Amino acid sequence: MSTDTSPAAAPHKLSPAQRKAILAGTIGNTVEWVDWALYTIFVKTISEVFFPKSEGAVALLSTLAVFAVGFVVRPVGAAVLGAYADRFGRKKGLTLTVGLMAGASFVIALTPGYESIGVAAPAVLLVARLLQGFSAGGEFGSSSAFLVESAAKGRRAFAGSWQQVSVGGGTLIASLLGTVLTSTLDDAALHSWGWRAAFVIGGLLGLVGLWLRVSVEDTDSFHQAQEKGRAKKNPLTAMFREHPAAALRVVGITIAGTLTYYIWITYLPTYANVATGIPLDKALLSQTICLVIFIALLPFVGKLSDRIGRKPTMAGFAGGFVVLSWPLLHLLSDSFASLFFVQLTGMILILGYSANCAVIMAEQFPPEVRATGIALPYALAVAVFGGTAPYITTWLNDVGHADLLWLYVSGAALISLIVYLTMPETNKKEFD
Repeated sequence: MSTDTSPAAAPHKLSPAQRKAILAGTIGNTVEWVDWALYTIFVKTISEVFFPKSEGAVALLSTLAVFAVGFVVRPVGAAVLGAYADRFGRKKGLTLTVGLMAGASFVIALTPGYESIGVAAPAVLLVARLLQGFSAGGEFGSSSAFLVESAAKGRRAFAGSWQQVSVGGGTLIASLLGTVLTSTLDDAALHSWGWRAAFVIGGLLGLVGLWLRVSVEDTDSFHQAQEKGRAKKNPLTAMFREHPAAALRVVGITIAGTLTYYIWITYLPTYANVATGIPLDKALLSQTICLVIFIALLPFVGKLSDRIGRKPTMAGFAGGFVVLSWPLLHLLSDSFASLFFVQLTGMILILGYSANCAVIMAEQFPPEVRATGIALPYALAVAVFGGTAPYITTWLNDVGHADLLWLYVSGAALISLIVYLTMPETNKKEFD
């Protein structure tokens, strides 16, 4: 695929085989992220089902703590499943991750609530979320490596951008499910079975993703590394020993991207509902419209990165949040127009990160450690900055310091901006 430089490969144009690989990778990844995003969409309802109702804000914070724990286990999944994909193939790694994610969604959907089984309910919820976190930890590295390795010459960012198209698509489907269910069901129905139906649908979509991944071929980059004897017996050790600077750079690349993504794209509807009182269905509608625009623009920003480089497009994202975090978060109110403007502006800025993250990380490593090299440093950064973002956001609001959230966002953006401005440009780098 990406290593084919023959005339028939038509550089700068995707071959039919490359289009098929990218399509299969994108659809499979989309349905996996439906399952992951549903938890955040219905976090308030889940808190009422799995924790004592009398605890109020404490129950919501407890549910968000379970959300954060799912991120804590992501580095473990990244290390284990990333190394598995480097040793045995991207296809096998991706098949395993989607199976785990779908299975955990069914468990969450079918587990009785606190009133039925007591403390066993949050315990099962925790285990299911740990399984989803383990799966998600390996998913990003394997899917990013697969998509970028499936690219035509000079189209790596475009191909890699579809990883985030699929993540956004999964979040969009979850958001649509949330919008439909919260708009058509009363509180009693939503509480008793509506949110569970969403998780059942997510699990069924995961089975579709499993079928797609079984049918796809592995990449030429992986096969050639195997044929040339470059495969590592322990990709995790090899990654740390041979590429420590690249691994550290991936962490720096990720900090601002994951923090802003999980605040703006995943959690903002719930936060706006809690902090400003805007109805959740209106907040989810705003998120859905903004996500459609975000997803549609991602491949075009990927093309822009292939043309002008990774550094300027990523620096535009981070610099934008350094400057605009304070005004955006202070504009947030209980009006639909205000929320929509804040969401859309933030998502447009995040395009500079999301269109680049898969490709820039893949370009740091050779194929024999690529999935591990992407997955583990990324998962560590996501666990620290992404998994805790909803909890810290809610906590700041609960203690009366929501006005300080902009400092957290701007500080993270400044760190990543420094990384972007000082890292090597890789868009013209030879890639195998």
